Amino acid sequence: MAEALRSEDYLRRTDSVAGWPVRIVTYRIGNRHYCHIDNVSPGATISRAEGTSCREAEEAALSKAAERLEKTRRRS
Repeated sequence: MAEALRSEDYLRRTDSVAGWPVRIVTYRIGNRHYCHIDNVSPGATISRAEGTSCREAEEAALSKAAERLEKTRRRS
């Protein structure tokens, strides 16, 4: 029987990217690390990335998020 995959090393925190509040979630499944960034409320996904290390996955996701959020207009 195949071994069930489960997430480990789960971390969740809030931060700011390009002046926008975001929630950053990182975790590991097997040997791969994943990062998911959303806009806290309503929780829409801004970016996702994966890598061989937690740092690699988070840096890639943060780079995508910054690029996307810098293009977003703010209402006054």
